Amino acid sequence: MKICIVEDEAVWRDKIKAAILEYCLNKNISAQILTYDNGRDFMENTDADLLFLDIELAGDEDGFRIAEKMVDSGSQCKICFLTSHTEMARQGYKVNAFRYIDKKYLEEIDEALNSFFKTKIQERIIYCKDTVGGRIKINLSELLLVETSGRKLRYLMLDGREHFCEGRISETAQSLSPFGFFYVQRSYIVNLKYIESVNSREIMLCNGLKIAIGRVHGREFKKEFFKWRMLSED
Repeated sequence: MKICIVEDEAVWRDKIKAAILEYCLNKNISAQILTYDNGRDFMENTDADLLFLDIELAGDEDGFRIAEKMVDSGSQCKICFLTSHTEMARQGYKVNAFRYIDKKYLEEIDEALNSFFKTKIQERIIYCKDTVGGRIKINLSELLLVETSGRKLRYLMLDGREHFCEGRISETAQSLSPFGFFYVQRSYIVNLKYIESVNSREIMLCNGLKIAIGRVHGREFKKEFFKWRMLSED
């Protein structure tokens, strides 16, 4: 996960980075946060997932123009415009801006990040290596669970398709955790979005499958599950 900030004033750049870092630490989200004082340097590294972009940059640079170039290039990066003049925000419809954040109210960054991570699972694509060395494309919005299957991992999709891939379940659980998945016991990672019901001992997924909650995971799972539900209902 790469989050970038393009802001020419150091004081605002530092404040914005601190707000994003605090959010990620509080939510236990692993993210690379990169800062730039101009758009030219950023445009040389445009593979960001989320961009906080100042509308009014120094010199002849313009935040809207940078965003237009990103759209023209096919970038899927979400853009949060930063401004001290909210009347300028209406111009952002041309580039389908994700958010407008008033610099006087940087607490709005938390809401933007909440919304971004809540929707990110709908867009995230991962790749894994199958048992014969092929590359499998998996859309996380369609992934129900991952479970151990011998020395392989079984990826079960909503429509019943399954993929058997290389990997360690603990490492896979860590990489999927920012996108609404939880390591509910030593053999299963589940998509929190597709949990139908929960009791003290087990969960039931939308396909009717019941999975026991591991003893060492129980307390943390319940905390994460209810946090996810609250976030999803915002």
